[in-house]
Amino acid sequence: MPTPPPAQPEVEAPPPVAAWTLQDAKDLLSAIRGIGSEGLFARDYQPAALAAAIAKGEGDDLNQLASKLFVWLAEDLRDGRTPMTAREQWFAVDPDQDLHPNSALLAQATETHDVKGTLRSLLPTHPDYALLRQLLQTTKDPAKLALVRANMDRWRWLARDLGLQYLMINVPEQMLRLTVNNQIITTYRAIVGKPGKTATPQLAEMVENVVFNPTWTVPQSIVKGEGLGADLLAHPAKAKRLNYAVKQLSDGTIQVVQQPGENNSLGRVKLDMPNEFAIYIHDTPNRNLFAQENRALSHGCIRAERATELAMTMAILGADLPKETAVEYNLSGKYTKVPMTKPFPVYITYFTVARDVNGVMRSFADIYGRDPKVLASFAQPRQLHTTQRKSNEAVTKLDNPL
Repeated sequence: MPTPPPAQPEVEAPPPVAAWTLQDAKDLLSAIRGIGSEGLFARDYQPAALAAAIAKGEGDDLNQLASKLFVWLAEDLRDGRTPMTAREQWFAVDPDQDLHPNSALLAQATETHDVKGTLRSLLPTHPDYALLRQLLQTTKDPAKLALVRANMDRWRWLARDLGLQYLMINVPEQMLRLTVNNQIITTYRAIVGKPGKTATPQLAEMVENVVFNPTWTVPQSIVKGEGLGADLLAHPAKAKRLNYAVKQLSDGTIQVVQQPGENNSLGRVKLDMPNEFAIYIHDTPNRNLFAQENRALSHGCIRAERATELAMTMAILGADLPKETAVEYNLSGKYTKVPMTKPFPVYITYFTVARDVNGVMRSFADIYGRDPKVLASFAQPRQLHTTQRKSNEAVTKLDNPL
């Protein structure tokens, strides 16, 4: 039997229809004509057709067309214009369309007669988006303009409001930020995934635990694939010297767990953020690597410079742990898990034009080659949105920090 083709995401149902006054429709036309300031293209929203419908007057034709075009524009401002098929390794599901569905936005615009205000309410609140908008107005080079548009859209892929406090990693910059009220409190150099199969995916997760003196369960790709398990079983003195606990399970599987210590592959601390890729933030015994300019070196996880400081700060902010207790846990040498009591999001992002940790707008190398598909989608006509919310690429657990 031939293999059936993969299921395609369904195109969403036809947009809802509202009654439009001529003034509301004129406001929509004005918003469309000025949408270039947000990095979008007026031509995507059929301004000539809308102007013709307005000239004909109120009625069903205007209601149908204005409703459709309003929803198209609202979707692109809320969720991004880039189709999911052009977002490589994008697994950060944006909640905005659940919080502000098309029908509610359309009703708000037409019932309050505030079309432009409703559309403005969808724009990202992060100050970096506003800085990109300013850069769009002053940039003359077409190639740079295209990159600015693409990176403005990447902000729309995320939640409009990122929360009161959060961690953000910009992978091309290879830096991590602790942010409160959209203000950077402190920054850390980061080691990110190597290009290729171990590239770090784009995620939006929650830190659930701060772990002091973590253990590391060695993945079977190393235990079995590289013969580590059999070697350590045969040489228990070596296992003890390397601080591994080795056990053979009833099904024959060999389990290898590296115990806490200075040479643990996760270092002294780990920020646990459960996800399907087994990506997390951790320390490393190889701290000399943070001095390198190119830090795309890991198997996908994020290694943070001064990770102990970061973990203590997270435990204090997110779990109300007294500073003295955090120090005690860190120095104990014993595995200690501190559950977070407050939401603490982590955003692993990919911006190639952005404000760096010093506050300067600049370009970063496209280390994973993710720009071309986004740029190509902007060079094509707008695509109808579908039900797809994240990449449909295969999920590979990247749980090897070495």
